[in-house]
Amino acid sequence: MSDYRDVKNPYGGGPSTGSTLPSYYRPTPSVKSRNNYFPMSEDLGPDEMRISFMGSSPYPPRLNQAGTCIMVELGNGDRFFFDFGPGCLRNIAAMQVPLQEVNDIFITHLHVDHYHDLSYLLPFRAWSGGWVPLRVHGPSGRTPELGVQGMVDGMKQMLKWHLEAFDMFPIGDGYEVEVNEFDWKDENGICYDKNGVTIRHWRRSHAKDGASAYRLDWNGLSFVWTGDGRPDELTTKYAEGVDVFVTECENDTGNLIQLKYGLPSWLYNYTIDTHHTPHYATGYMIKEVNPRLGMVTHFPYEHDLVNETLTGIRAHWDGHFVFGAPDGVVVNVTKDAIWARDAALPESTGQNAPNFVKMFNLSEIPEEFEVPQPRIPREAQQEQLTRDLEIDPNKYYPEDVERPPLTKLEDPTTINLKAMLAARNPKKAD
Repeated sequence: MSDYRDVKNPYGGGPSTGSTLPSYYRPTPSVKSRNNYFPMSEDLGPDEMRISFMGSSPYPPRLNQAGTCIMVELGNGDRFFFDFGPGCLRNIAAMQVPLQEVNDIFITHLHVDHYHDLSYLLPFRAWSGGWVPLRVHGPSGRTPELGVQGMVDGMKQMLKWHLEAFDMFPIGDGYEVEVNEFDWKDENGICYDKNGVTIRHWRRSHAKDGASAYRLDWNGLSFVWTGDGRPDELTTKYAEGVDVFVTECENDTGNLIQLKYGLPSWLYNYTIDTHHTPHYATGYMIKEVNPRLGMVTHFPYEHDLVNETLTGIRAHWDGHFVFGAPDGVVVNVTKDAIWARDAALPESTGQNAPNFVKMFNLSEIPEEFEVPQPRIPREAQQEQLTRDLEIDPNKYYPEDVERPPLTKLEDPTTINLKAMLAARNPKKAD
């Protein structure tokens, strides 16, 4: 009979250590709570990166899993979004990121679970004071209409009624979309290079040409998001040695899926084998890349699937690993430390005030800021007969609260940004 002391941890950990935990697995200097990230409570250090999972599921949408979206914030003040799936905006707002400031969105491919909320963001961002162009980055397609520019053009056509209806508000350049469409065939091509940040891309095999992966490098720190696709050699090549490697993952559990959902296992297996990376392969790819932290996202985070998934990953990778699901996983990274937590997100939240200087590319907050005039006034979009059918406000306003209807903006219309900021937070008015 063997002694219990002969039993070995297959992942190399010693007694009470669990799996192998590297020396750098500890809170970064900015971390105030080891357990939860509380939005707006921690300023990033100048040499720190924060990665937040604002959406983590392809389908179906869940209360705790919006469509895929990863937010990356850097200590230099830059913020980027990788994919923008359905429902991610609610999590971004809950993280207290002003939606007027949401910009630089990198789309991996044009499956709707990776870009859906763009159509929601564009009109409402401009309507609420996001008066600067929206910047969207993404791959071309085999034909022009199949690239990210074609998607944006089609989205604007789909939104035509909405956009024109909001044109009676101050919109400015908020409807403009600056599309950075790069060639999907480029191998490790640079698609962003500003402020010390470099973002590269390479093709992924995802049943249809025009899918890409991304790598961000800044200040000696790096992050990779593979997007969707089959296990491939380009990804292991260009992601090698990255700090945080995030790959999509599909649970290769067709028989279990058949029992759970009543769908034939072959349908699920066919989907994996033509489009996605099975969970066994994610562990293999993480091992080949050898990051400081391996992560998976874009999979249904279900209790009876998670353990199966982890077992398959651990068949290959015995290093530091964290699930990028469900929504709200937050990872802080410095050169010396990595720490993963869950964000404490409210079920209901108001918007945080935008950073006016950054938002409008101002050198300082002016005394007055001129608001852009509406591009299409109400009278040009609506028949007088329709307005004549409105109920007279005198019939529903009590005498002590009656106010004259505001149906036109003064030209010019100005606002005092300092006064607005002081009303919300007097300490930041200057």
